[in-house]
Amino acid sequence: MGFRDALFGRTTQAQPKLDNLFALSTGALTLESELDLVSSGEAGLCFKAGSGESTITTDADIEQLLNFNEADNKVSITTDDLGFKWLVIKDPDLESLVTRIHSANTSMVENGLGPRLLCAVFGFVPKSPPGDGSVRLVYLLKQGTFYPFAPTSKNQRDNELELRVRSFLEKDLPMEKDLSRWMALWNLPVN
Repeated sequence: MGFRDALFGRTTQAQPKLDNLFALSTGALTLESELDLVSSGEAGLCFKAGSGESTITTDADIEQLLNFNEADNKVSITTDDLGFKWLVIKDPDLESLVTRIHSANTSMVENGLGPRLLCAVFGFVPKSPPGDGSVRLVYLLKQGTFYPFAPTSKNQRDNELELRVRSFLEKDLPMEKDLSRWMALWNLPVN
C-alpha cells in the first residue's frame, strides 16, 4: 500500500494463503492414529456471492472457470442460509480433495476472485462409529491456519473434542491460536 492509498483510506485486501493446505495430509494421519477419525470424502470451499468488479458472478461462470467435470456428480455449487456460496467436492481420496480445493482456490485468485474466498472445510468422521464424533477442519484462507469445528446438533458443538483435535494437530498443521476466530459454521454442506 502506498502513501496515497493510506492518505485516502484505500486498503488492499489480503490474498489467500494456499500452500498450508497441503499439510492436511500429515494431519489426517495423526487424526486417524490418535482420534480414529478419517476423511468423510467431502470438502467445501466457501466464498462470497458475485459482486464488485469481476465479470464472474453466476454459478455457471464459476463452474466454467474451474473447469471441473460434473458428469460424475462429485462437484456442486450450493448457497447456505447466510447467502454464501459453497463449492462442494466429493472424493474418497483426501489427497485428491486437497488438490482440487487448492486448484479451485488458485483459479479463483488468478481471476481476481481472491478477496471473495473465505474458508475451506474438510470433513472427518469416526472410522469406527460412533466414536467421539465428527469434526470439520476449517482452513481460514486469509490467515493460512486451521481450526476444528465439531458440531453435535443444530446449534451445539463439542468444544472438548475441538480442543483435543487441536492438541494432537499442533505439530502437524498451522493451527489458529485466536479462539475468537473458531467460528461455528452451522448447516455446513460438508459432512
